[in-house]
Amino acid sequence: MATAQACIDLQINADRIWQLIGGFDTLPDWLPFVPQSALSEGGRVRTLKSIDGDTIIERLLDFNEAGRSYSYTILQGPAPVRDYQSTLRVVSTSEGAQVHWSGSFVPVGISEAEASAMFATIYQDGLAALKQTLES
Repeated sequence: MATAQACIDLQINADRIWQLIGGFDTLPDWLPFVPQSALSEGGRVRTLKSIDGDTIIERLLDFNEAGRSYSYTILQGPAPVRDYQSTLRVVSTSEGAQVHWSGSFVPVGISEAEASAMFATIYQDGLAALKQTLES
């Protein structure tokens, strides 16, 4: 199983960050490469559209409001992986907050290194976009 992770330090209150990213349907509010999201199954499944026109369907596995985190799995999408599980978490720090995005998955047709690099880039680019959104 391959893994990837990214973390960013922000000088912004953790509750403010969680308010923006904590909803399972809020990716379009801060992630420019996912401009559309629609919830189904009582808010437990989201159908995303990427800027490339791809459809990604994800299921919420765990939601922890007090812990400011949620975990999800990809049910369908273009990524060359299976058994994908990811967690997005906001942690308070003395200077603001850290946002952690991590995942594990089994590559299909590519190496573990390629899959890990692909998702590390997605997470890093996503967290950079989050920072830009919060600072604008």
